[in-house]
Amino acid sequence: MQSLQEKASEWSGVDSADAFAIDNTNLFQKLGLQTFINLSTNFYNRVYDDEEEWFRSIFVNSKKEEAIQNQYEFFVQRMGGPPLYSQRKGHPALIGRHRPFPVTHQAAERWLHHMEKAVDSTSDIDGDSKIKMMNFFRHEFHQITSLPILIKPISNSIRVLLIYFPSW
Repeated sequence: MQSLQEKASEWSGVDSADAFAIDNTNLFQKLGLQTFINLSTNFYNRVYDDEEEWFRSIFVNSKKEEAIQNQYEFFVQRMGGPPLYSQRKGHPALIGRHRPFPVTHQAAERWLHHMEKAVDSTSDIDGDSKIKMMNFFRHEFHQITSLPILIKPISNSIRVLLIYFPSW
């Protein structure tokens, strides 16, 4: 059986080494806090204005300002900055936190579409950082969408899942 990382690489087309190249550069030091705030604001403005009702409905129970803060704090923490997200909300646990939402391949691709547009239009993000960030985002979102396929029932009521986060 394929691991979660292997499945994410297969579906995203991004090798794990490329996905985690963000760990080789401190993007927070390179780009600064305001760049991550601008990126997340730009992204969620696009999400909340999306013409597709099915996609907007995923975010209907989320306040835009809170979503922006959650995202930029996670990005800052994950890309070399202080643990803002963990200090406020605990361990990021991306898979667990996204489990209540219908994160399908279609939704992941729509999310990635908006993120790529937001990254491209955030002027303080240089070309190399854009590539590293998008590889990470693409891999991570496909990792989240591959989870239901990789969970196998052990008995009628027990499921076991071991997830390895190489970067934590």
